[in-house]
Formats: sequence, structure tokens, C-alpha cells
Amino acid sequence: MIREGLKRRCGLPVTGLAALMAFAMPDDARANGALEQQFARFKSEIVREAAAKGIRASTARSALAGSKLNLKLPDLEIPGRPKRRVPSSRGQSEFTKPPQAYLNAKQLARLAKRGRDLAVKHRRTLRDVEARLGVPGHVVLGIWGRETAFGGYRLRHNAVDVLATLAFIGRRKEMFREELFAALRMIDSDAVRKAGLRSSWAGAVGLTQFMPTEYFSTALDLDGDGTKNLWAPRDALASAANQLKLKGWLSDRPWGIEVSIGGSANCAMAGPTGTRTVREWRDLGLRRRDGRPFTPQQLEWQTYLLVAGGTYGPVFLVTENYVVFRRYNLSDLYALFVGDLANRIAGRGTFIEPWANLKQVTTGELAEIQEHLKGLGFGITKIDGKLGSNTRSQIGKYQVARGLKPDCWPTRKLLARVQREAKR
Repeated sequence: MIREGLKRRCGLPVTGLAALMAFAMPDDARANGALEQQFARFKSEIVREAAAKGIRASTARSALAGSKLNLKLPDLEIPGRPKRRVPSSRGQSEFTKPPQAYLNAKQLARLAKRGRDLAVKHRRTLRDVEARLGVPGHVVLGIWGRETAFGGYRLRHNAVDVLATLAFIGRRKEMFREELFAALRMIDSDAVRKAGLRSSWAGAVGLTQFMPTEYFSTALDLDGDGTKNLWAPRDALASAANQLKLKGWLSDRPWGIEVSIGGSANCAMAGPTGTRTVREWRDLGLRRRDGRPFTPQQLEWQTYLLVAGGTYGPVFLVTENYVVFRRYNLSDLYALFVGDLANRIAGRGTFIEPWANLKQVTTGELAEIQEHLKGLGFGITKIDGKLGSNTRSQIGKYQVARGLKPDCWPTRKLLARVQREAKR
């Protein structure tokens, strides 16, 4: 009706109306239409390349046929839109929430109770996992609880949609291209049906959240039924333990020890670059927060100081096993969540020092702090608006250099100070 009405009013043939209507479309609509056409060509390219990799073209074509671009995902570089000064952290709570919010006490208590029940229910599986792989049951339960709330969290995305979008216009296209091929291979091998391949925003699948490439490199068939089933607890828990083992898990130590900073030590010494033995940290003035002495074995461990909330919360000497948690998910808050939950499930309680009610600066504000600190000669290695060990440490070093009491926490007051200093 619209086309016929335009024909009558404008005197144009119907065949010429498409160009007129396209001309009248908003710029965003035209851009999205062009992007969809490019995406269709991209999917055809993926089908051809998948076939060359030994994946049936019919599988790839079917899996990608209904795949849709998801422009709401983080970490995208959408053609025609201005590039962000720093990558978006939208949807990544590890980088947008302060510690006391991310490590929500009520949520952790609820998950720990459920975890203790599951430790009883799956005690045979957990015993087999520890005997075979050397990773304690409470640790793999901590991973399961954080990743999918023990299977209670419904993953929001279709993995093929997510991975195709990220491989097409993501900031890390090549990485996600390989993940997309791995997901198609999973479907092709009948490991999972496409409709059941639900994932996180980054394409991780299963109860303990494996990237598709990890399915082929580290997943285990613990129950011996011939299938690596990441949606069944026995295989999922064994697979998570295997991944931790392959990432360097050490069976003779915990992930960390809560400590108090004293003597000549301060938070500016935190982070992996400040790795020392526990003996060296003790000699600098660190003490166990529970008042007990370090054991002779502990004194020889290589550790670094972790101040996830600056000086406004619990402080830890963390071991290689903490680093292994970070290799599972590259975030201090994630690793602390898993460690805290695992300790609670094992009946060891939570941290002694409480978290302060910290405020989190925005991603852009943190990026500006990083930028100014780098300009002032401090060792900022990446301007990304994400709060990691190096940024906290460099904030502390700046504060020490300026005669301030180091707290290693980014604030708007700190931002204003480095802005003023940068203008001089």
C-alpha cells in the first residue's frame, strides 16, 4: 500500500521506488542493512573455510543460516561508528563493580550452602577427580558455582550467534574466528545440537564455561560413555579440574593467605612483578591476618601481594594457584570469588577483613587516570580502563612519590590531581 501510494502521489513507477525509499531511510538503517549484507557474505566465507577444515559444509551452513548479528555485545568495533578510546567493559562485571558488590556476601553464602549440598551429592565424582587430577573437590565446585551458579543460571546467548558476531566485528576477530570453527566442529561431531549451544556473551559453554577450543583441548569423558558432556556434572567437573591442572595447579598449597600489611611494606609493592618468597614478605613486615605464624613450608612459597580493593579490604599473599584461577578468567575479582566460595564450601569461612563500601570510577575515568600516570612517567603498560594489579600498583607508586599515604585505589579525587599535574 505504501509503494502504491507513493506511485500515485509521485508519479514514479513501482520499480523506481526502492531507490527512493532507500534514499529516505535513516543513515543508521542503511548502515545496518549494509552490515547485514556483509555479515551474510562473511557467513558464506566461513562455510567454505569450515569445509576446508574438515567440517561438513551442510553442518556449517545449517548452523549459520539463522545466525543474527548481536550488536549489543561488548568488545565490538562496528563499521561506521567512532572507535572507542578504550574497549567497552559493558556486561563485564569483573571490571565495572567494586569488590564488595562483586563479592556479594549474601550471594556467596547462598552458593556456599548449595555447594556443600552438592559436595555430598557428587562426593564420588569429586573423589575421583581429586585422585586423578590432584584438584580438590571444593575448588572445582567453586568454579562451577561462579560460572553458572551450579547450573541454575540460564546462559542468555546462542553460541553460534555470539561467536559469528565477534569473529565478524569483534575487537579480537582472529581469536573468535577459531572459536567459531571449534563450535561448528562441536555441532558437526554431534557433541551438541546448535539449539542447545547456549553461551556467555563471549561464547563460553557448559556448566563450567569452556570456550569451544577448550572443549577439544581439555574436556574429559570421566564417566566413560564416549562423550565429553560439559552439561553433565561428572564430565564438567572433571574437565574444569583438568583445565586447572593444565594451567599449573599445585596440589600442595592453597590459592592464598590473608595477611596484614606492616613494617616497610605497602600496597605499591603489590602485583606479580613484586613476587617474593613468603619469608621475604615476612621480613618486610607482613603477618598472617589470623595471627598464626607462617609454617616452614609456607615460608619458601613464591607469592605476590594482592590488594583488590586497595587498602580498603582484605589483603592476600597469593600463590601459583591463584594465578591458575586467573588463567581460567583473567580477573582478580573472579579469582577471589572462586577462592572465597571454595573456602566456604570446604568449611574454612570467609575473609577476616571486611570490604569497605568502595566507589568504582567509570571505565573512561580510569583510562584517563592510566593515561596521565603514563604521561607522568609511571609504569602503566595498557590504557584500557580496567582495574588490574599493575594499575593499582602504579597508583600506589604515584602516591608514594608525591608524599601521599598509598591506598592504591582510583578515585575522582586522584583523577583531578593527575589532571592538574598533567597541565603544568
